[in-house]
Amino acid sequence: MTETDSIPTATAPAAGDVLVDISTTAGDIQVRLFGDTPRHRDNFLKLVKEGFYDGVLFHRVINEFMVQTGDPDSRNAAPGKSLGTGGPGYTIESEIVYPRHFHRKGALAAARQGDQVNPERRSSGSQFYIVTGKAYNESQLKQMEGQMKMMQQQDIFNRLAAERRSKIMELRRNNDQAGIQKLQEELIAITEKEAAANPVALTPEQRKAYSTIGGTPHLDGQYTVFGEVTKGLDVVDKIQQVPTGAADRPLEDVKILKITVVK
Repeated sequence: MTETDSIPTATAPAAGDVLVDISTTAGDIQVRLFGDTPRHRDNFLKLVKEGFYDGVLFHRVINEFMVQTGDPDSRNAAPGKSLGTGGPGYTIESEIVYPRHFHRKGALAAARQGDQVNPERRSSGSQFYIVTGKAYNESQLKQMEGQMKMMQQQDIFNRLAAERRSKIMELRRNNDQAGIQKLQEELIAITEKEAAANPVALTPEQRKAYSTIGGTPHLDGQYTVFGEVTKGLDVVDKIQQVPTGAADRPLEDVKILKITVVK
């Protein structure tokens, strides 16, 4: 059995990929770090070499969604302690290689702060999650495509509005409602034209993955996916099903024992 045979519809190995073993109290997981997200790959390997992940908890676990880890503050954390804000003291420039890398089950992606405070979608320096998600039927996938189109148009409109912020502020100061209405209509027209020139739709690979093994498609294009489970997906399933308490923290600690580079 090859590495990709063990996980249906997995991405084919490519140059620069690196395999690592994640030993946890729930079992062993092997992941492949993608060579086309080199900043995230190299940072992960640096942290592994430093032993950064040894002893950290899976501090946020949501069944049929994902399991998250990488907060250094979780190491030896007292029961009930709020976790999820720790890191190495830096963030990483996003490497969103979409749609090649998407949130299929088993995808490894970087956590980050929300768009409101992090519009560049920079990744946490250490926290990551492994996708579990669920499978979707064709009707649900079509509905998601509709949502994707709406999100695309909203992103385009927001960008156009941000580029014209000074003009908008001037119109507001002058209480020029007619001018505001005219500008809004112009932005909507530009938005629709841009969206039509770059239509969004699920790729055949996404449809296959999301209708079989499943995933979390609503996160696509929003977070950096920089790796994928190649072995031990059953261990990830085991972790996602543990009982949790406040802030989705497992009631009994599930921790990373050690991460080692395979090749």
